[in-house]
Amino acid sequence: MSSTNPSQLLPSELIDRCIGSKIWVIMKGDKELVGTLRGFDVYVNMVLEDVTEYEITSEGRRITKLDQILLNGNNIAIVSN
Repeated sequence: MSSTNPSQLLPSELIDRCIGSKIWVIMKGDKELVGTLRGFDVYVNMVLEDVTEYEITSEGRRITKLDQILLNGNNIAIVSN
């Protein structure tokens, strides 16, 4: 597709443009992750590097640093960059 209008892109094309960029992923449940997108597949399973995981627990917000993570696309609710 030669157009640069994001509204005319397929979802996979939009995600592909984010490879190498920092993205924010909101998971189903109480987790959010911020990290660099390294890759994804047709099921939107994602590999992130240099990840900060934010989780809401009964004790409050827990922050965890991870070198790399594989996210299951079925559990991803929102992706933003």
